[in-house]
Amino acid sequence: MSFSTIPLDGSKPEQYAQLLGQARALLAGERDRIANAANLSALVSHALPQLNWVGFYFYDGTELVVGPFQGLPACVRIPLDKGVCGAAASSRQTQRVADVHAFPGHIACDSASRSELVVPLVDADGALLGVLDLDSPVPDRFDADDQRGLEAIAAAFIEALR
Repeated sequence: MSFSTIPLDGSKPEQYAQLLGQARALLAGERDRIANAANLSALVSHALPQLNWVGFYFYDGTELVVGPFQGLPACVRIPLDKGVCGAAASSRQTQRVADVHAFPGHIACDSASRSELVVPLVDADGALLGVLDLDSPVPDRFDADDQRGLEAIAAAFIEALR
């Protein structure tokens, strides 16, 4: 299968709608979470500007374990009571952090990261699957449009696993 991205244009919500369409096309017919996470992290990394890390952490029943990603080598294991990823996983709420250095317990896997958005991956039964994590070297990189757009992409990832 060949897949090519189309440059995003229009307002930020329109761009996320286009990216969601590309994500759904990429995920269509594939249920393997590793394959889908690998392709989705590459898609998002190449489509969105000002990111230095995009990837997945999967919950193993005890902690978050790094999955497919784009960026520098990452922390391998994250306890649920540590960092932005742990906060998103334990609260089951998206964490949008304008300044990671001001976040209590922030885990600095890449010292260049300044802001972060982490979307929890929760299935229809409420079980934690993991998180989708995006880091940026730009302070306050993520806004409410980014949050909504990436939550929709995370939902498409979860739907593809069914």
